[in-house]
Amino acid sequence: MKILVIEDDASLRKIITEALEGERFVVESASTYRDALMKIEDYSYDCILLDIMLPDGSGLDLLKYVKEIGKDENVIIISAKDSIEDKVFGLEIGADDYLAKPFHIAELIARIRSVIRRKNNGGEMSVKLGNVTIIPEKFQTFVNGTLIELNRKEFDILHFFLNRPNHLVNKQTLAEAIWGDHIDQVDNFDFIYAQIKNLRKKMAAAGSDVEIKAVYGIGYKIVVL
Repeated sequence: MKILVIEDDASLRKIITEALEGERFVVESASTYRDALMKIEDYSYDCILLDIMLPDGSGLDLLKYVKEIGKDENVIIISAKDSIEDKVFGLEIGADDYLAKPFHIAELIARIRSVIRRKNNGGEMSVKLGNVTIIPEKFQTFVNGTLIELNRKEFDILHFFLNRPNHLVNKQTLAEAIWGDHIDQVDNFDFIYAQIKNLRKKMAAAGSDVEIKAVYGIGYKIVVL
């Protein structure tokens, strides 16, 4: 899961980033309206944490733009402005949640997981396809009810595809989602091939009836066999 933290307070941005990375999220950040705008236009995220008061613009204007261009990222407003008017307006123009500063990091993480779960899994704690089930918040994978061990990136790749059954995903999109936005600076995607190869072996050995198939020259998609 990839999160964009838009926050101009450097210390708070660092605290949030480190906490989310500790929960195995891929985290990118922006401290200004301009930087945030460029990231939103160029990349996709599972959730955006959005401060209202940015040094060069309004976070609410950024939220309106996100919706205008058809982006479907979950957006949680995090702001020191705690008026009812700000909350109502933010939610009316498309925010999924609103958390006033100061807040506990544990609550922020719970809210991120909640909005992602509502969007991807219909509120369910688990994600299922064929005989494969994962529980994202516990980082557990089951095949036919039997727990199998996956490393962090293998789990993240499987989670990404289970939320997109039969959806063709190009290698660049997959790399950005699992490794972060700066992945576009690498020369090749050999590291993706290696992780998917190992994931396939583990899934096949466990008797999985779903498979991540390669589509030559384009990318991958997960299908039920």
